[in-house]
Amino acid sequence: MQLVVLRNSAPVERTWSFYIYVSAVVVTGVAVTAPSLWAVPGLVSRGSTAFWLMVLLALLADIRPYAPAGACRTSAIHPSVCFAFAIMLTSGLGAAVLVQWLSVALHAWLQRDFSLRPLFTAGQYAVSFAVAYGVLAGFGAVPFLPAGRYQVVVVVLAALVWFITSHLLVSVAIWLWRGGALTGIVRRAGGYEVLSRIGLLLLAAVLAGAAVSSSSPWLVPLVLVPLYAVYRTARLAEQHERLTVLDPLTGLANRKALRVRIEQETAAGTRRASRFALLLLDLDRFKEVNDTLGHGVGDRLLVEVAHRLSRAAEPEHFVARLGGDEFAVLVPGVDQSRAMDLARRIGQALSEPVQLDGMPLDVHSSIGVVSHPEHGADYASLMRCADVAMYQAKSRGDTVATYRPEADHHSAHRLGLLGELRRVLDAPKDQGIELYYQPQVAIPSGEVVAVEALLRWNHPERGHVDPEELIRVAEHSAVMRLLTFHVLGEVTRQLAEWEVAGHTVRAAVNVSVRDLHAPEFADRLAELLARRGVRPEQLKLEITEGALMADSRRVLATLRRLEELGVALSLDDFGTGYSSMLHLRRMPLAEVKIDRSFVLGMSHDDDDASIVRSIIELATALGLLVVAEGVEDERTWRRLAAMGCHTAQGWFFARPMPASELPSWLANYRPPRLFRSLAPETLS
Repeated sequence: MQLVVLRNSAPVERTWSFYIYVSAVVVTGVAVTAPSLWAVPGLVSRGSTAFWLMVLLALLADIRPYAPAGACRTSAIHPSVCFAFAIMLTSGLGAAVLVQWLSVALHAWLQRDFSLRPLFTAGQYAVSFAVAYGVLAGFGAVPFLPAGRYQVVVVVLAALVWFITSHLLVSVAIWLWRGGALTGIVRRAGGYEVLSRIGLLLLAAVLAGAAVSSSSPWLVPLVLVPLYAVYRTARLAEQHERLTVLDPLTGLANRKALRVRIEQETAAGTRRASRFALLLLDLDRFKEVNDTLGHGVGDRLLVEVAHRLSRAAEPEHFVARLGGDEFAVLVPGVDQSRAMDLARRIGQALSEPVQLDGMPLDVHSSIGVVSHPEHGADYASLMRCADVAMYQAKSRGDTVATYRPEADHHSAHRLGLLGELRRVLDAPKDQGIELYYQPQVAIPSGEVVAVEALLRWNHPERGHVDPEELIRVAEHSAVMRLLTFHVLGEVTRQLAEWEVAGHTVRAAVNVSVRDLHAPEFADRLAELLARRGVRPEQLKLEITEGALMADSRRVLATLRRLEELGVALSLDDFGTGYSSMLHLRRMPLAEVKIDRSFVLGMSHDDDDASIVRSIIELATALGLLVVAEGVEDERTWRRLAAMGCHTAQGWFFARPMPASELPSWLANYRPPRLFRSLAPETLS
């Protein structure tokens, strides 16, 4: 067994404890074997042919030692230990250690490895052989006599002790070098590693028996056949295991390997300061490439992306493909600023067109960047935050974005709030959730033409939950549909009650993109209206501009079904999104609502007033009604009236109120004298 410093796994930091430990192992190895080295000169002078054959084979065996690849491996398999162990059985500890040292030195010279690793390996082997020899000598099993069954049992025990000692020495060195949990490093040796090394040591007993009892020393080289079998079996087993940590298409590390690497880095951070960054990226519109040009072209594109990522990354960076068109880069020892620079460089490298079959394909990526320990202390939290950052970049049309907690719809606070919301919606009685209603008034006449249903949640512990936060929490989960139909059910029930009481009112209800993506939404709403005995024209659904931008075909199909049903559609918060003339013309809308941010400022800001005027003129030209929300004073109302706005909503008329207060308010409401006397609008 030999300490291996993996090329793709840079150490967290070198510490004095590591150097002291390595020095102690080397000194101990020399100290415990030095007394037995005095017998080596005499052994050399009278060495048998079998002895010299084993020395030669030990030196040749390690010319190409087998070093398992992968972040999970801590050691290499050196066939020379088989011959050195056999020499120890037949010729003593000093000869075995000396041969093993010569083998290590030859291998280091051939590999041009002049680091501390060969010194540690020499000390490690010396200590392991000394402990194993102590077991053999303690039970009187040296020199080795193959005829004794008792000796065979002792040799097996010595082989186990040799392996345990060697493995522990290496594990402690890696623990001091990279940090992490020592028990995890000790357990990291795979089953085939244990079997391979124990097999090599037990094969040494057969070799020693041949060297001692055979009349012909030329039987010794025959051990190369089973030795090669052990070597080949180990390589095949490792190649099979390698497939579990490598992506077969690109040759990069896969998700499992990335998890192991991050766990190693974060474990090291528990012992000393550890900084690293994680870049998570995927390709924009990759599905279009697969659908249009076929999966074969898509695979070739992924291979080219992998090559570009590898070229853009530094040697110490860890590049992985997580599946599909999703990749990750782990960058050790950098802060957020340097990680962002690397992400931009990667984005630039990927933006160059890819030539496939003479066709240039534009490749654009969205990259999320997070840092350890600022954004997470483990694999799961870092990946989740990186995913949030990546989709923030995608939603904003940027190449790179870093994690921002306010954009995280799945923070611990929000997840807790989401779980409580689900429990409340599933409960037989509403637990603090209620609807308030704010009137919408026709500007020319002052008559109430509708009310908007506004969600309120008085949480028993959190107090009043901000409605916008509540919607942000719910709209990215299946709870949104539960909430929407809870609100629709309550609104339609209230409309039916008000109808019986003599108040015919139209109610506006906000719905989300997730609701409009459901093909059955319109049918479920129709069933609800029929069950409550509410006419479709008494209901108005408010949608946001984001609904028009996301999967417009599915949304358009739902909107057309709602139009056929007779439910009016209003475009909410108009002016704050990215709606185009095409959207306004294609969608079956009845009205637009000007966002309150423009209305609140129009009384003293000419720019806001100009925006409001432009929206009113545009909507009127398209045959749409215009509702202005956020009307809080007479000056704003007058300016809206002069611009030709149809409807106003705001504190100037009434604040949102519980459903129980609305009938009384309607009965006592009188249009202000400011309004011109026009015929009141009626529901149609």
